Amino acid sequence: MTQQLRVALAQLNMLVGDVAGNVAKAVAVLARARDELRADVVIFPELTLTGYPPEDLLLRPGLHRQVLRGLEELKRQVTGIDVVLGYPAPAADGLRNSASLLREGKIIATYHKQHLPNYSVFDEKRYFVPGNEATVVEIRGVPVALTICEDLWHPGPMAQARAAGARLMFNLNASPYHAGKGGEREAMLRERLAEAAMPVVYVNQVGGQDELVFDGESLVIDARGEVVLRGAPFVEEIYLAEFEVVGGLVTPRPGVLHARLSEVESIYRAVVLGVRDYVEKNHFAGAVIGLSGGVDSALTLAIAVDAIGAARVETVMMPSRYTAQMSIDDAELEAEALGVEHHAISIEPAFRAFLDSLQQEFAGSAPDTTEENIQARCRGVILMAISNKKGKILLTTGNKSEMAVGYATLYGDMAGGYAPIKDLPKTMVYQLARYRNGVAQVIPLRVLERPPSAELRPDQKDQDSLPPYEILDPILEKYVEQDQTPDEIIAAGFERDTVLRVVAMVNRNEYKRRQAPPGVRVTRRAFGRDRRYPLTSGYRDHPQFID
Repeated sequence: MTQQLRVALAQLNMLVGDVAGNVAKAVAVLARARDELRADVVIFPELTLTGYPPEDLLLRPGLHRQVLRGLEELKRQVTGIDVVLGYPAPAADGLRNSASLLREGKIIATYHKQHLPNYSVFDEKRYFVPGNEATVVEIRGVPVALTICEDLWHPGPMAQARAAGARLMFNLNASPYHAGKGGEREAMLRERLAEAAMPVVYVNQVGGQDELVFDGESLVIDARGEVVLRGAPFVEEIYLAEFEVVGGLVTPRPGVLHARLSEVESIYRAVVLGVRDYVEKNHFAGAVIGLSGGVDSALTLAIAVDAIGAARVETVMMPSRYTAQMSIDDAELEAEALGVEHHAISIEPAFRAFLDSLQQEFAGSAPDTTEENIQARCRGVILMAISNKKGKILLTTGNKSEMAVGYATLYGDMAGGYAPIKDLPKTMVYQLARYRNGVAQVIPLRVLERPPSAELRPDQKDQDSLPPYEILDPILEKYVEQDQTPDEIIAAGFERDTVLRVVAMVNRNEYKRRQAPPGVRVTRRAFGRDRRYPLTSGYRDHPQFID
């Protein structure tokens, strides 16, 4: 006899800390899954009620009171469909990261996450204690196991669930994005199937949360390792998976199968989503950007427009005595192409006023980076004033290459509320700019062709202060993201003095990065949540370290 099981995957964008709002969203989704999709069960992401990651909100007793009230409200609403969702559950031995099956107003079964990630952006051991048992519950006669995210990144829980009688696995996730993450997830699931061959329903959240972006791409994978359903990346949606059950064998039918994006497109869409959710969830009226005529601010502008619309974005060109006319022209062209409000405000009066005020203090000293930084800080003051007056967030335009080596001015071009391209190396900035131009030409071609310059002194070029980006970025990737030593990088073929110089710049500029605004994480090792180094340290990576 053939039996059917219909499972709804709720790939949702939750708001951290908004328990009432998350409950209301869950109630609306379960009603749609029941009434429109005719699903037998709907599965929500990890920590549905609090959103992920709630961080130190988990230390506040008031949050847990709200969770308990929210859970009671959900139980009252659950009729005619089973619901599987995640929430923090207090227990005698500590807080658990849990998932429960709700049916007709009751909690039928609860699973506690066994593997608590405590690496990279995760610090769950700070808040939770692990579970150690499988949870298997029948849904329309099918023995279904519950697990949460990291449980399937490790051997054990899959085989444990199979031994407990499971024939289908539900896995609730809040798995953050980095480039290539989708392929890693699918490979990981195939590894788990080698332990216990059963279909897996993998539900992942979507949306931006501070520096993290969650890409969705929820999955159903069959017992042979074939992906039979793949949700759209970076889109909130509900998907229906249908299973046939014959003699205890559970087989998923083919479902919607969204194509995987190219790396460049996925990174671009991740950054757009991160910016959109940061602006919207924090209720900013819009965004303001200092537009320089260079590639970094041009890409940031395109991202902002794609995120929140041209009508809510304002750009400001702030020329000085060193600004080339082509920079002024290109900034105007970019703003016109994207349809945003654009203004020009010269920094010359403010710059002269600072120089006059400091004339006696600087007497006898030759001009140097001090005067360059004053220009950047004049711009920062102007942009922050506009931000304050109009309620628009200031989006900074610094990239990962600059943040790594400190090629940025504190309280100047680093001033702002959010840094969209903070985790993009300069070479990737150019790739994304070309990708966006492939959609529609919005960045003048000469912006992509001219040598990058901060334009803070006559004929200045970035390469006056830095190695060429095609050399700098691979060194930074090896040192920052792969934790290679200078000797290992040199052995890979990079020039010794260049490597030691770059490493020294990275190490001595930790204090700047600590004061930088948050930005979207798209690499495996972003500055901020991933990479936490002391500001004061006597450690050196090389005995002949150049400082």
